[in-house]
Amino acid sequence: MSQQDWDNLSYVEQCFFINAMEMDILPGVRGDLDEAERPLPFDELAGILLSLVDRGWIEVRRYERWISDEGLEGLTPGEVVPRPDLPHVLADPVNWEYPDDASWIGALTLVRTDAGLAVSRLSP
Repeated sequence: MSQQDWDNLSYVEQCFFINAMEMDILPGVRGDLDEAERPLPFDELAGILLSLVDRGWIEVRRYERWISDEGLEGLTPGEVVPRPDLPHVLADPVNWEYPDDASWIGALTLVRTDAGLAVSRLSP
């Protein structure tokens, strides 16, 4: 992808990509939006995210508990939330807010796919 291709993505699409690169939880997207876009309704944001999912660039997953070989606990993105379930899942405002549980287990996270990696990798 060239810089021009990246620039052709909307700012909101770029924010979703950045959060997917960071494997951040879904509410992190709102923190990356500028003031003009923060008030966008969840359904509009969901539509933008679904378009990136449908292009095969981003997956939506839920964080699961992970234990290292050394016995240390952490998080890992779990199974992909099935595409047919996403409109319902993304319609729930709870998924767009930081969870009360500081563990983040079960929180939606964005993960860039291999195709998304190619799209977001800038070439000269």
